[in-house]
Amino acid sequence: MQINKNYKNLAQSYLFSTVAKKVAEFSQKNPDKKIIKLGAGDVSRPLCKAVTDAMHLAVTEMGTKEGFHGYGPEQGYDFLRNKIKNYYKRRSVELELNEIFISDGAKSDLGNILDLFDKDNTVLIPDPVYPAYVDTNKMNGRNIEYIDANIENEFLPLPDKNLKGDIVYICSPNNPTGAVYKKSQLELWVKWALENKALIIFDAAYECFISDDSLPHSIFEIEGAKKCAIEFCSFSKIAGFTGTRCGYTIVPADLEYEEMNLNKMWVRRQTTKFNGVSYIVQKGAEAVFTEQGYAEIMENIEYYKNNALVMANTLEKHGIWYTGGIHSPYIWMQCPNNMKSWDFFDYLLENVAVVGTPGLGFGKNGEGFFRLTSFGTYEGTKEAMERIDKLLK
Repeated sequence: MQINKNYKNLAQSYLFSTVAKKVAEFSQKNPDKKIIKLGAGDVSRPLCKAVTDAMHLAVTEMGTKEGFHGYGPEQGYDFLRNKIKNYYKRRSVELELNEIFISDGAKSDLGNILDLFDKDNTVLIPDPVYPAYVDTNKMNGRNIEYIDANIENEFLPLPDKNLKGDIVYICSPNNPTGAVYKKSQLELWVKWALENKALIIFDAAYECFISDDSLPHSIFEIEGAKKCAIEFCSFSKIAGFTGTRCGYTIVPADLEYEEMNLNKMWVRRQTTKFNGVSYIVQKGAEAVFTEQGYAEIMENIEYYKNNALVMANTLEKHGIWYTGGIHSPYIWMQCPNNMKSWDFFDYLLENVAVVGTPGLGFGKNGEGFFRLTSFGTYEGTKEAMERIDKLLK
């Protein structure tokens, strides 16, 4: 019996596990100090009323002979897929139901989609980046090449004629940097993918934070993308489903490589390895797209955007460079006084009991940077920034 030795190539622990360990150790030594966490991307606002009402009704249905649902369709119930189809239509993106797949979250499908691809593919991943992109490919032993994202390119790398690869990851609005691609920039990526017969894996988990209509919410707003891209999205950020788990993946029907249809392959993969998302959760997700539900979730998103404004104002007061925050729940700041990422993490934790995420944890280009999240409470965010304000003085 042999094991997958590619796991030896992974970092010793997941980034957020290391952060949690450091916070736990500090808490044990300083039990009286109130720790404010602006690190992980978990939300603090509860599910909206429209969602919980729909889930309550679904629970009641499940307790009746007429309303009981057993195994559901692996691709998701049509009532939710139709709502997602109409949601994309608002952005003039036409989808077919068979292109929409309901999942238990974008993170799961971002890893699962790799079942469709040969291990010899070269994967292009921006640096800094969400760690799951890197680790899931390392687990399969794929060759990874990094694309530099930095201040010079505003953390939005673009392809050039010398760039070669088979799969490229794009996250916009970006985690961790909060940077957002313009339509003209995504057009360059689609053109490159089509010319190189490559595939774009597009993570749109934070699209709901975009407030400028000129900025694309979906890769499929770009002409030609249906022949070179798969899109992943989640209800975790738009509706606070971090503890409820629901997302969706768009695999275009026309997406083909080496005479193999990726949509049909994904259907085969899901029907073999996945039993679908519960009826109760999908009914809750459907309520997100009702008039009442959408108004309630947008109120929550504005709440988080206001938190980001509080953080941005403090950084601007001290002349600290940052990006993100406007169309993203993340602030990507430069560490003051040329401090290293983990040094700044320790500095904030030990002096003001505020937790963020060190940029180095997202890649070598993250060194010297730090991520703050606006997903906390307003009171907590305000107090944290007041502490940081005094510290920076």
